[in-house]
Amino acid sequence: MLQKSVFQVADAMAEVLAPTRQPLSPDQLIGLARRRTGLTEFGDVPFLDPLQNFLRACFEEAELSLVGRIATRWDVVRFLSNLLRLHEEEKKAPEILDQPVARPIFISGLPRSGTTFLHSLLAEDPGNLVPRVWQLIHPYPANRHGPDLRVLRVARQLQLFGLLAPDFRRMHPISASSPQECSEITAHIFASLRFDSTYRVPSYRNWLDETGHLEAYRFHKRFLRHLQHQAGCERRWVLKCPDHVFALAAIRSVYPDARLVFVHRDPLAVLLSVARLTEVLRRPFTRSIDKTEIGRQDSDRWLAATELMISAARQHNFAEPIFHVHYSDLVKDPVGTVAALYRHFGEVLTPEAATRIGRLVEAKPNGGYGSHDSRLQEYGLDAVLERERYARYMAHFGIRPEPGRRPPRATRSPPVLASPRRSAKPVE
Repeated sequence: MLQKSVFQVADAMAEVLAPTRQPLSPDQLIGLARRRTGLTEFGDVPFLDPLQNFLRACFEEAELSLVGRIATRWDVVRFLSNLLRLHEEEKKAPEILDQPVARPIFISGLPRSGTTFLHSLLAEDPGNLVPRVWQLIHPYPANRHGPDLRVLRVARQLQLFGLLAPDFRRMHPISASSPQECSEITAHIFASLRFDSTYRVPSYRNWLDETGHLEAYRFHKRFLRHLQHQAGCERRWVLKCPDHVFALAAIRSVYPDARLVFVHRDPLAVLLSVARLTEVLRRPFTRSIDKTEIGRQDSDRWLAATELMISAARQHNFAEPIFHVHYSDLVKDPVGTVAALYRHFGEVLTPEAATRIGRLVEAKPNGGYGSHDSRLQEYGLDAVLERERYARYMAHFGIRPEPGRRPPRATRSPPVLASPRRSAKPVE
């Protein structure tokens, strides 16, 4: 409570000192990135139009607080600086763009369903490559000739974010070396649903739905090639993000040999957790939080995602059949689940990898997640209605309600919810 009061006072003072809010200028931020890096060329990366749409939505809709304006400015300049550095490295070593990215595994599904846990398990296999938090924040060392301090820098940055959002680490344990979601990669060209989670920017989300994700995943592959070139070896990439569900056509286009994994869980458990996480992520950066709006938007968004998963499972458009994981099976037998995943794709889980995965499970049962006491009603959601809305998804994939997640038999007048988003089909 004291922390919240400090932020409110700081924001109020900012209003008094600078009552006229000005939008962040793309040209000014680009100029700042160029001065910081000493580089000028971005190459052919299509980032300007997405950046303009994002900054416009932040100004008009996000109600950024003082902390939010500072953080957004820092974030944008970091992404732009990374783009400049990536292009510079490509000029020095053109072979970077020839790096093969063969048969990557994409983990997706509803958020808070165990995708992060599964990603962490697969990261224990020495035969896999996963993007780490520190690599996505700073893909190259700041000092080409001095010690590489990226892990230390990112650890400090995470500590700072922990002060801004103390509930975040309990809900989503993370360190500088943790495997990271791919939305942090596509955010570099400002075409990522990562921004929709952190900010209230509905016009940006609508723009991204209309534009599609093809350019974002072309850049995604380009970014992975940089990481692989630095690793000095070719290994199997394991990539994870719930938002991959909304970009399946782009993934098929850019990665025709991609392997897809869907993780499934009781939607009532998912909705409660994802709404709370959205609130925790947004709170430090905005002057206003509407829990009911968050709940309804998240429910519509992930209901659309379930239709995309059903469609993908029926169409068999990927080179290999999709592997489906149930959350209950994953937490009951993590090593066995990974072994089954490997068998599905014609691979073998080595004894060394199995041992390493077993040790991780012992150290962090249930992925290291804590519990929270939020209720669906806090976010304007009715358990009976949500169970009905997600019944098709549960029936199609044979998902059983989790203990304590069964809605009461008695019904009452449910709140009015928006219909599923028109993004229920992928747009390229």
